[in-house]
Amino acid sequence: MARRPVVPEFAGGSMISRRSFLFASLAVVATPSLASSQGGKAFVIPPEFQPRQVDNPGHAAGTLVVDTGNRQLVLVETQRFAIRYPIAVGRAGLAFKGAATVDRKAKWPRWRPTQNMIRRNPKRYARYANGVAGGRSNPLGARALYLYRDGRDTMYRIHGTNEPSSIGRAVSNGCIRMFNEHVEDLYERVPLGTKVFVL
Repeated sequence: MARRPVVPEFAGGSMISRRSFLFASLAVVATPSLASSQGGKAFVIPPEFQPRQVDNPGHAAGTLVVDTGNRQLVLVETQRFAIRYPIAVGRAGLAFKGAATVDRKAKWPRWRPTQNMIRRNPKRYARYANGVAGGRSNPLGARALYLYRDGRDTMYRIHGTNEPSSIGRAVSNGCIRMFNEHVEDLYERVPLGTKVFVL
């Protein structure tokens, strides 16, 4: 995945519009992709699930806004524009809500189910109690952004997935899932300390 391009301020003496630049930078991730896989099979991201440029929903630039009702995550880029990504969210009663910050980031992160997950569904999760190494079969996918509140790990993440067909649904144990290609792009755009609001 290409890194986020640096914004060129001038070209031939004239300012490049921020809107034009955002459209160009979105082209990196808004192309049909076969890189996602589920069960060893290629998964093509549907056109309607590609990132879109949208108006700023009313938050400061650099903020992440997670709209669980509409299954979308918005990265506010400027006072006017934002990038919208599709997501999967937690099942009823399991979703995180409120404010947090991104205090840790990881590539191909290791995963371990929480004690609550093991208690709720020991048949499914107890065998993973010692954790799973990062990789394509790992439930956290290619990248993870760890959400903290008041300096403490909330145990909730914004992360990739090895189940791309779950995007757009309320199926997770509370975390916010993204297509691997999209979370790789977001990972490069979001620094540590970024504020996150989950609605």
